[in-house]
Amino acid sequence: MTQWERLQQLDTVYSQRAFDLYNGDEFPMEVRHYLAHWIEGQDWERASRDSSQAAFLFQVLLENLDNQFSRFVQEKESFLLQRNFRRYKQNFQVSVLPLWICEALKLLNMLNKNYTARLKNFLSDISAMLDAADVLHSALINEELVEWKRRQQKSCIGAPDDTSLEHLEKWFTQIIECMFQLQKFLQKLDELVGKMTYENDPIPVRKPPLKIRVDTLLTHLIKSSFVVETQPSMPQGRGLLVLRTNVQFSVKVRLLYKVPELNHVMKVTVSIDKFRKFNVLGTLSKALNMAESMNGGLSVPLEVRHLFLIEKKISVKLEHSIDLPTSSLPVVVISNSSQQQSAWASVLWFNMLCPDPKNIKFFETSPAATWPQFGEMLSWQFLSCGKRGLDNDQLETLAIKLFGKQQSYDNCKISWTKFSKENLPDTNFTLWVWLDGILNLVKLYLSDLWSDGSIMGFISKGKERLLLKKKQNGTFLLRFSESIKDGGITFSWVQYANDATPSVQTVKPFTSTDLKQIALPDILCNFRIMVAENIPVNPLCYLYPNTPKDQAFGKYYSEKTGEENPYLKYLKTKLVFVSKE
Repeated sequence: MTQWERLQQLDTVYSQRAFDLYNGDEFPMEVRHYLAHWIEGQDWERASRDSSQAAFLFQVLLENLDNQFSRFVQEKESFLLQRNFRRYKQNFQVSVLPLWICEALKLLNMLNKNYTARLKNFLSDISAMLDAADVLHSALINEELVEWKRRQQKSCIGAPDDTSLEHLEKWFTQIIECMFQLQKFLQKLDELVGKMTYENDPIPVRKPPLKIRVDTLLTHLIKSSFVVETQPSMPQGRGLLVLRTNVQFSVKVRLLYKVPELNHVMKVTVSIDKFRKFNVLGTLSKALNMAESMNGGLSVPLEVRHLFLIEKKISVKLEHSIDLPTSSLPVVVISNSSQQQSAWASVLWFNMLCPDPKNIKFFETSPAATWPQFGEMLSWQFLSCGKRGLDNDQLETLAIKLFGKQQSYDNCKISWTKFSKENLPDTNFTLWVWLDGILNLVKLYLSDLWSDGSIMGFISKGKERLLLKKKQNGTFLLRFSESIKDGGITFSWVQYANDATPSVQTVKPFTSTDLKQIALPDILCNFRIMVAENIPVNPLCYLYPNTPKDQAFGKYYSEKTGEENPYLKYLKTKLVFVSKE
């Protein structure tokens, strides 16, 4: 039995103390768990005395992390474990790089013996460190930062992706700090040459290329560390990236290099692509201020008014240094609130399908979306509006509506035209207009019911009848209307005739106009139909499949009784919907 296995069998008090040692990124518990066999087979005491052995074990550790990551991919283990192990490797590399620099600094102070040989070794060490920094730089900018930007792009249209910047800020800051340290070392070498040089001195020959590499790497890192943290949006807008002329909007930028001492010399300015015919009026310049940031980074909210733009570029100037440009995702500019619906459709389509934010000709030949892409995007919209996405049954109902009954919908595609231009069969509105009306209805009036699963939502009439006819009398379900342009919800229930023959009844859909007057739970509570002798009866008893109506909706009823409502004993009226059977 390994030490790690024995550790997990300790009493809770003792095991918790041990687990606290691994509660962080310095040496995460997952690494200790999956590499337990290798870790316990190494001579760490020797490594603590022998730097070459320590370096060797460090390289083997990185290889083991790569191997474990590959196993996760092959065995289709948790997606989070895959990402975490790649991040752990990068964290280890970033944390060890400063230690190498410290060792190099020690070497600089032992130069009095075998001066030339040691000096060459020192320069070689700097070159090796730059090689390692190149690898980290590539992983950080070409992988991690690119993935973060794609996650942010999807989050703009409702995806529940993690868009926090803490890890990226940590990595950028540490690597940039290391590059500044290397700059200082190279400056010290210049001072050394000024005081003493000799024939075959390696510094004049080998230092300039190293300085170029450090400066180039440092410049690229700093430029890449300036990002748009929050994309442009209006205070009362439909969503991110939809802006209206003459209405204030804001955008938040952030420098991922955490350097408080530079606050007073860093300013953000707004500029527009010179090929775009737009003007920006308002606050066009603002200093990056640590005090305005909740997370300690250099970030600033920019608020700009009276805009006419489609693409926004922002730059930061470090005085007497370099410009740091960054761009937001493309925005859609409207002049009237009636255009918000079509504008948001464009934002959804672009950010769902186009990972290149600079592809401004995307809609000239807009690609079709596969059903998995389209269904996921729709689910994000309901998640944003009602805190619950679409389940498999709801997605299948929509897929059947669009493509007919299929064995699999993975290869089915929907075009931009079919989504936003062509009317649905037997209607005078498009697919997006219909779905957007439902989304607005959910957001404004049905979010609680949608969130708790009370609304079945999307179900065909045929399947609705099939389900209800198998249930007890008075069982009902809630679904969205397919015939209402601006969003409607209806309910159907099963009732049995004297000969036990079941029939399914459906009420006329309720729209936002109705729900403004009476909340849907109150409609369900007080709904009546007129039966024989004009007696009003509530036919709704059980929410499908078998939940008593008051149990499902009682917590949402607005009416108060008894002592809770002192006016009830005087006022015996209430507003109800009544339907003839």
